[in-house]
Amino acid sequence: MVKGISRRVILVKSPDPRLFEEAIFIVREEALSGGGVNADQVLQEAQKVARGYTRRTAPLERALQKGRGVLWALAGALLATAGWAAWLWL
Repeated sequence: MVKGISRRVILVKSPDPRLFEEAIFIVREEALSGGGVNADQVLQEAQKVARGYTRRTAPLERALQKGRGVLWALAGALLATAGWAAWLWL
């Protein structure tokens, strides 16, 4: 249901499209009317927040990818050890 309320919205394209396409910021009415900031400052802040999000999230993604590699290496080492142990006991 849509009411007769209009909002100011800022769409920011993602600096890293692997995480999200764009971010939507709903601007407070009082931010532009009496807050002492202009539209460019609000846009710069929204872009800064979007960049900060991708910087915080990207290291976690890289750590998970490295962790999977380590798990595969450990699984291979365990399998090789089990194979050698089985061969020695025969």
